[in-house]
Amino acid sequence: MQWAFTLGVIVVGIATIRPMGFSGRGLAVVVLVALNSLFLLGRNVPQDRVPARVVVVWASLGIVAAASLIGAARTGTGYLFAFFLVGHIGYRLPPVWAVPLAALAGGLCGGVLYLHLGPGHESLSWGVGLCAALPVVVGIVSRSRQRAIDAAIESAESAERAARAEARTAALAERSRIARDVHDVLAHSLAGINMQLELVDALLDTGDLTRIREANDRAHSLVKESLKQAQWTVHALREATLPLLGSLTAMIESSGHRDALTVDGTVREPPARVVQHLLRIAQEALTNAARHAPGGDVRVEVTFAAASTTLRIRNGPATREAAGAGSGMGLIGMRERIAMVDGTLTAGPITEGPDRGGWQVEAVIPE
Repeated sequence: MQWAFTLGVIVVGIATIRPMGFSGRGLAVVVLVALNSLFLLGRNVPQDRVPARVVVVWASLGIVAAASLIGAARTGTGYLFAFFLVGHIGYRLPPVWAVPLAALAGGLCGGVLYLHLGPGHESLSWGVGLCAALPVVVGIVSRSRQRAIDAAIESAESAERAARAEARTAALAERSRIARDVHDVLAHSLAGINMQLELVDALLDTGDLTRIREANDRAHSLVKESLKQAQWTVHALREATLPLLGSLTAMIESSGHRDALTVDGTVREPPARVVQHLLRIAQEALTNAARHAPGGDVRVEVTFAAASTTLRIRNGPATREAAGAGSGMGLIGMRERIAMVDGTLTAGPITEGPDRGGWQVEAVIPE
């Protein structure tokens, strides 16, 4: 569009401005038309390629050339060069520079016609020369609008970049959550099953059928336990929210314990995010208790305080042979979960009381 306007003004000027020739005033008009065309074509140079000071010098020389053309030409539309140039000055330069240059253009063009410095004063009023300063307003308005559009585009791009970054962060967080869930459900069980099957392989050579059956039974029990844990995980992933106490009760009963849950304080339903992490911690703690302290008593306590919810899982010492040492990843996963809700987690052996020799996990989440 800008190229079309520029070329249109040049073509109209060449077609209407007179005199034009190869000597005298005609040659001077030809040279001035050429100079004005070059200055007007400079409007199409990208802003980031030309420093502001160069633009000021270019605009000043263009204004002088436009005023000279108005004075040298007898007829035609030479004033259009001044009008379009001043309009572009308003668009290209800040008002602190554009307004003085526009005033200079109006003063020079109006003065040339008012003082009768050329033959063109007879066909043009000096007011036309003064009006050469007015297009600067259009340029300034266009500049402000373009700045607003650029700012809106930049804001939209920034928002899009932020949205993409947030999506990437959410995807990484989701991957971490899925990794924790997979560990909670499968890691312990598969490791225990693998150990029992390796024991079966080792015992086959000895022919000790009693021990082979025991290892095989333990492997079967681990499979059943894994299925229960997997069902809980799928249920939790499908449901948006789960009731804390009801879910804990069902989880405890599925692990083989009854009447092991006690509740203190005024019962309330914590936020869904808090419930999800508390259930996952309870699931991991109960799995660890079944794995490392089989046969031991398990007690689960939920305390509703004014500003927090506390979950405490205690298990007594094992009464049967344990499945073996764990990887330690379960405790890491619990700490990661509690950190996501700004809570605290303590875990360690019980050194006194009826559960001495057992293990306790306590999670406190503020609300």
